[in-house]
Amino acid sequence: MKIKGSKILRLGNWRANCLCADLAILDYQEVLDLQVGLVAAKNSGRLKTDIILILEHPPVFTLGRRGGLENLIVSRAFLEQSGIPVVQAGRGGNITFHGPGQLVIYPIINLKLLRLKVVDFVAGLEEIMLRTVNAWGLKAERNPLNRGIWVGNNKLGSVGIAIRRGISFHGFALNVNLALEPFEWINPCGLENIGVTSISHELAHEVPVKKVRGAVKKQIESVFGFKLVRTDLEELQKLC
Repeated sequence: MKIKGSKILRLGNWRANCLCADLAILDYQEVLDLQVGLVAAKNSGRLKTDIILILEHPPVFTLGRRGGLENLIVSRAFLEQSGIPVVQAGRGGNITFHGPGQLVIYPIINLKLLRLKVVDFVAGLEEIMLRTVNAWGLKAERNPLNRGIWVGNNKLGSVGIAIRRGISFHGFALNVNLALEPFEWINPCGLENIGVTSISHELAHEVPVKKVRGAVKKQIESVFGFKLVRTDLEELQKLC
């Protein structure tokens, strides 16, 4: 991974096992509770292995630590009529939208053990997305105004993380083929006059989320030096 000053390069010399749960569409609050439980288990020493969650969410707006309700463009009444809930997430960043067709990855990783600075970790998450979309011929890039990946003035993937005692959770969201209209109801990530796009929108044809899941897993192993070991939701719940 060629990021100036990044320590992720050193991980290529070894491959640590990392549990990976390739999950279906799951409620946002359910997954947030799962992450909190897994972080607590790692901080207590009961759980040693790092974990990657890969999934989609039903339609939901989430708020970061910097808030976000002030960046609603539509009225709360309109939002209630839409039936899309608003959830306080506790991650970094501002308001965003999740929905089916958006691939969300939650790495629950001991950054201290890997000797990874937060800035290098975030750069690694961006690198995973950049390499993934490049496999479909898309030339996305970073933007110093806001973390994530961009195609021109349109955001293609977002990053929002939280860290407790060196353990990361939350992560990144890559727009594959989700409905983009709900992003028009907010200032995404608290930024005005920007757009949001998806892989399918940029390519003008449908891209299956299943294929992108496989590509993301490949790049997680490549960027962070992990060997992903399959697990499932039931096993993860036992670890909490």
